[in-house]
Amino acid sequence: MKDAYRGSDARSLVKQFNGWMGRASSGDADTTDYDHAKTVADYYDLCTEIMVFGWGESLHFAPLSPQESLEESKLRHQRLMISKLELQEGMEVIDVGCGIGGPMRQVVRDTGVKVVGVNSSEYQLEKAKSLNASAELDHMVEYLPCSFMDMGTVADNTFDRGYAIESTCHAPDKEGAFAEIFRVLKPGALLWGQEMCLTDEFDVDDDRHRAIKEELKHGIALNDIATMDEVNKALAAVGFQVLEAGDHAVGEGDTTTPWYQPMASQRNTLGNALRRTPLGRKVMFGATRVAEVIGVFPKGAADVIKLMDRTANAYVAGGKAGIFTPLYCFLVRKPL
Repeated sequence: MKDAYRGSDARSLVKQFNGWMGRASSGDADTTDYDHAKTVADYYDLCTEIMVFGWGESLHFAPLSPQESLEESKLRHQRLMISKLELQEGMEVIDVGCGIGGPMRQVVRDTGVKVVGVNSSEYQLEKAKSLNASAELDHMVEYLPCSFMDMGTVADNTFDRGYAIESTCHAPDKEGAFAEIFRVLKPGALLWGQEMCLTDEFDVDDDRHRAIKEELKHGIALNDIATMDEVNKALAAVGFQVLEAGDHAVGEGDTTTPWYQPMASQRNTLGNALRRTPLGRKVMFGATRVAEVIGVFPKGAADVIKLMDRTANAYVAGGKAGIFTPLYCFLVRKPL
């Protein structure tokens, strides 16, 4: 955390983030002064260490089974993606919004492909590089420090395959993001995506639904939350052929555990860590506040945990209401 904040008072960084997201949500932000891509990068610079502590190196959701741990479910989901992409040794693959590289390392281990990780968060990229080096996989990975909205240093028709796991949900312009990904993929290339979406249960006239949506936008640093249909239309509009698309949070084999369960309680997820639950987060906040006062943790660390607790509560509320899913997955192809 000290490395992440680099001597900064995290409290002021959280306050700045909350202010930007609050004004953007209310429509008060000056669009000429507001850079959503920078806000997202700042969010991940600020919150990554807490996310990793609570969720592990693969910072994404997965369909859960009561017979599996969260880590096992995420690995199963990554291997589904790998099989759908038909990855083969010698291919070059783009990881759009690579985070700290959890799925990237699994892709390289399982298939021997070369991966280029795109990320606008300087802190996350440095952590990905360190973890890849520790795993002795750094020779298989390259890094592109930029927004996936503008990968201008990459030539057209470069990559054999691509995947975007819970990254393009941050795009201020969904169609623009998909168009840029389309540009850098070779003709015939496959793309796997995992999007955070509103479900058909979302009712724009329901005050509670709208309030949960705003909390989700704030807690995840989202400019907006698309419906599943809007994602499909944006993919088709830029030229992708949609081969498969569906909400993997429902109806997948023996998956009976809600995707948000690890953040709600320790039940129905094998070996779920207490620190993910409401009680665990409350204890963590209190302990961190004490550690912060005596100088063990950097100033504002508890405020970051409070922000992450707010995010977890929003996820659980959206999941329980049935209006939100982080598991809308699609497989598309760039035509030959």
